[in-house]
Amino acid sequence: MVIEEAADAKEALQKVNTFRPDLIFMDIKLPGESGLKLTEKIRANDSSVIIIILTSYDLPEYRQAAQQYGANYFISKDSSSREEILELVECILSKCRTKS
Repeated sequence: MVIEEAADAKEALQKVNTFRPDLIFMDIKLPGESGLKLTEKIRANDSSVIIIILTSYDLPEYRQAAQQYGANYFISKDSSSREEILELVECILSKCRTKS
């Protein structure tokens, strides 16, 4: 397993194109570009990557926009526990392994 981190939207897109991840955690507010717009760009090039919006901005309009821009999941940093996030990731990864 390889975990990459990016400081801004431009670096994130470069890393996505280089590493072709199976799973991406995306915030809504990123330096350089909205995480929602970046999600849309990533989704346009790769329909198989799982994108989880993980943000403190737990508003209905952001949830709706995340869905419209192609995110698979929307998780609030404030209302989700570490265990819940780990459980979601384990579920996603186990499904990836059964498809192989």
